[in-house]
Amino acid sequence: MTAPDLPSLDVLRQRAGLLWDALPPEILDLAARFHSAGHELALVGGPVRDAFLGRSSSDMDLTTSARPDETERLLKEWTRTTWDVGRDFGTIGGRKGDLMVEITTYRADEYDGETRKPVVAFGDSLEGDLARRDFTINAMAVRLPSKELVDLHGGLEDLAGGLLRTPIEPDVSFADDPLRMMRAARFAAQLSLDIEPATFAAMHRLAERISIVSAERVRDELCKLLVASDPRAGLAALTDSGIADHVLPELPALRLEVDEHHHHKDVYEHTLTVVDQAIALETGPDGAVPGPDLTLRLAALLHDIGKPPTKRNEPGGGVSFHHHEVVGAKMTRKRLKELRFDKETIKAVTHLVEMHLRFHGYADARWSDSAVRRYVTDAGDQLERLHRLTRADVTTRNRRKADRLSFAYDDLEHRIAELREQEEIDSIRPDLDGNQIQAILGIGPGREIGMAYKHLLELRMEHGPLGEERATAMLKEWWEAR
Repeated sequence: MTAPDLPSLDVLRQRAGLLWDALPPEILDLAARFHSAGHELALVGGPVRDAFLGRSSSDMDLTTSARPDETERLLKEWTRTTWDVGRDFGTIGGRKGDLMVEITTYRADEYDGETRKPVVAFGDSLEGDLARRDFTINAMAVRLPSKELVDLHGGLEDLAGGLLRTPIEPDVSFADDPLRMMRAARFAAQLSLDIEPATFAAMHRLAERISIVSAERVRDELCKLLVASDPRAGLAALTDSGIADHVLPELPALRLEVDEHHHHKDVYEHTLTVVDQAIALETGPDGAVPGPDLTLRLAALLHDIGKPPTKRNEPGGGVSFHHHEVVGAKMTRKRLKELRFDKETIKAVTHLVEMHLRFHGYADARWSDSAVRRYVTDAGDQLERLHRLTRADVTTRNRRKADRLSFAYDDLEHRIAELREQEEIDSIRPDLDGNQIQAILGIGPGREIGMAYKHLLELRMEHGPLGEERATAMLKEWWEAR
């Protein structure tokens, strides 16, 4: 199947001359310096691919026949701003104005078979370098300064045909670097590409090898996949290939068995739909939840992972998942920790998973103002994401039920807005602070102050703003009753 939004091969070819003529003069100057020194230089990989797709980039990935020391010398003649943090892998970087370049010596990597870390071996030709790249669409290069396109593996045709394929045998490519299998899923999500059947079959055969890749690298690829334009395609590729069994087993576990007596919604397909719908509710740059929002997308992906372990077949053919949000929150925290996510992301996503069912009683019985205040307070700084996750979680085909839930949430958001106008609902605090409590009760710092503060907070939740006089009276009443 041809990817829907990719230009035809003829259009791509017509673009080529214009694209290379538009290369920044600084790049051509750098290329001339390498050429004069007797070295080859070529624009390679992502920048070439993206240029054919009409995407500009201020970052330029280049490859050269020069060894790192010589690359560094030539770069320092071109700009004063250079760095060599990638020297062990043959990469030297530099910046000139807004233009950033990274130049890597031709590679002919070898792998030890136990980890995905390459044993760096410098190559002698551009052709050899391109053969070791992950996919044909990334194995295209433009020689500089001649601007000659080098496409030995049919990358341009694959790009026009919406096909993702390895330049060498996929079993060899993925065995050497298992992370490429996750990159295949990521590119399917980013560029609307179909993974070529033989390549996908190799992913399935070698899925278990992904376990030798570090958690950090797996996390980074998963994040890139989730913030892509079509995460569903990438998530499906991970699941169908068996790779998700090793990096995110909670996702394929959502494919619960359905028998003829106990009917329930397909939780896996429901989850992918929730991800799609959450993305559709993201806002522009100035909105409440600017997209792509990784936290919201992670929460949508993980919100129901507590269902498989809580599934119960009920008498009469029903199925229940009692407390799956609590179980799911614990599972979410564990999985994100294992993937080495940062603490803030773990906290936010776990909180959203835990709260995603809180709204469900509202449609049946309109909440009191106290309940609305608690909802806002408990959601905290995740309220706007929670709004979107809760709405996205409605995937029923029953139009009447969907409309009822939508109208109910509209009403809840309207009431939150009303309470915001009347009081500081987003940062609810007692009407008296700790110092006032101590003065009124005539006691010093200690456990009793915390208990009094908590009591006043409960009163504030229940009754709204009390005012200092009423709060003082109620505090004294509580204190005397103790």
